[in-house]
Amino acid sequence: MSPEHPADGAPSVIVIGGGIAGLATACYARMSGLRTQVFEKHVLPGGCCTAWGRDGYIFDYCIEWLPGTAAGNDAHRVWQELGALDGKSITNFEMFNRVVGADGREVTFYNDPDRLQRHLLEISPEDARPIRSFCRYLRRFLAAADFPHLVPGPLQTRREKLAAVARALPAAMLYRRTATAGMPSFTDGLRDPLLRRAFPFIFFQDHGGFPLLPYLLNMAAAHHGNAGFPEGGSLGLARSVERRYLDLGGDIRYRARVERILVEGGRAVGVQLRDGTRHHADHVVSACDGATTIYRMLEGRYTGPAVDRLYEDLLHRSEEVYPGVLSAFVGVDGELPPGTPHSTTYLLSEQDCAALPGVAQRSIVVQLRSKYWAGCAPPGKSLLHCTYFTDFASWRELRRSNRREYRARKGRVATFVRSFLERHYPGLDERVESVDVATPVTQHRYTGNFAGSILAWKSFGAADDLLAQLVDRDRMRLPGLRGFSMAGQWVDGGGLIRAASSGRHAAQFLCQELGVPFRAWESDQQEPWDREMLGELPLLDRDPTRHDRRGPR
Repeated sequence: MSPEHPADGAPSVIVIGGGIAGLATACYARMSGLRTQVFEKHVLPGGCCTAWGRDGYIFDYCIEWLPGTAAGNDAHRVWQELGALDGKSITNFEMFNRVVGADGREVTFYNDPDRLQRHLLEISPEDARPIRSFCRYLRRFLAAADFPHLVPGPLQTRREKLAAVARALPAAMLYRRTATAGMPSFTDGLRDPLLRRAFPFIFFQDHGGFPLLPYLLNMAAAHHGNAGFPEGGSLGLARSVERRYLDLGGDIRYRARVERILVEGGRAVGVQLRDGTRHHADHVVSACDGATTIYRMLEGRYTGPAVDRLYEDLLHRSEEVYPGVLSAFVGVDGELPPGTPHSTTYLLSEQDCAALPGVAQRSIVVQLRSKYWAGCAPPGKSLLHCTYFTDFASWRELRRSNRREYRARKGRVATFVRSFLERHYPGLDERVESVDVATPVTQHRYTGNFAGSILAWKSFGAADDLLAQLVDRDRMRLPGLRGFSMAGQWVDGGGLIRAASSGRHAAQFLCQELGVPFRAWESDQQEPWDREMLGELPLLDRDPTRHDRRGPR
């Protein structure tokens, strides 16, 4: 009897995509007694939550901070149920980010509101009123309840709904005010030009029109140690969830790209892989790119007003979808100066913008990743990660039409980054051992994410209400298709905790449909986490840009 048709009669589920959402869906399905298979096109788990290696360095691509690293909240419980933090230490920072202007002036966004207020007032006493207002809000967020992640609204009992309301009520006005107060409106009221430009970069990049709420919420979480960085980083997180799934008796198949979702009589009955093999199940969950699922795997046959608005309209609006990210990793022999911040956003001059290919926000983020987790660099060495938002289309067209020029453009990124870092850390360039550049095209090739976007829909935009409709009314289903549901960032918004909780929600909806009790419990794995658990790391790109002391090669 095949795994798709278990002898014990338990319903079977196929999950498309081995990212965090797919693995979470499969974990919760297994805990609830369902038989599962996960099909993943890549050779690693994690999807966007990944890393690759070269020259002894681990190039960590995803996590900058992780909600739920401290106990006592729903997000932490989800990670504990998935085994994501088993045996790991957590790194926390006293600041969220530093922003340096082209003129050399700088501002540090401390997570402690008192320290932040003193620092900002020293920079700009004339902005005392908005500074005190921002820090006053931050103090109130320190005591505010976190957002729930455990049960989707339609499945909450009356008692659970009342408890949620009671928990949120004291902060309801705070959330309402900060959710309607846009960051652009706040910065318009600042007199100091550095502060006016720097505030939107608290989250490293400018997230374009965000209200104050997410900044305050995450800074408060970081102050409590609830937005730290887990040992092992992004791939370490994915590997831990993979181990949890396998320990639960799950089955995951790599290098298994799904081409079609099989439908019979208006019901999903399985999948067909690129190699032509077919696999059947009682239910199919897609936890991969939304457009690929709807328009390629299902040939656009199951849509409705909400889906059409999302994928035929909003998907093509730059203000509604996160752009691609350009990453340049720099491995350095030796340590950086003591006190080097873990993260700095540099606001670039016109000259620098002209020299940096495809830079979208006149800024570049430089993170000392070996300060997040020492294990990402060999002993006695350092790893820097330089990123900026960029457009997908120009990189894709160049790779399609002229591979040599595509590699040359990546080389210009590497040359700029080395020169820029040398300017800020004199003597660093002669110690550079490795430079690796990944474009949004790299992201698209390995995950299938639309336009290489790492976070899908932008929060607080036109997509929010439509996504809520897909979850709360449609229960993560598509119109006219039974035996099928979706999970992940294209359904429930971006961010790792939302990906993980969407998998929990998908499993809860599925259990209700199948008449199976939903079950979840925390992992009891006590083994200390070790770098060896990452396994063998691939060379991610087939045409990597590599520089060392001898120059490009």
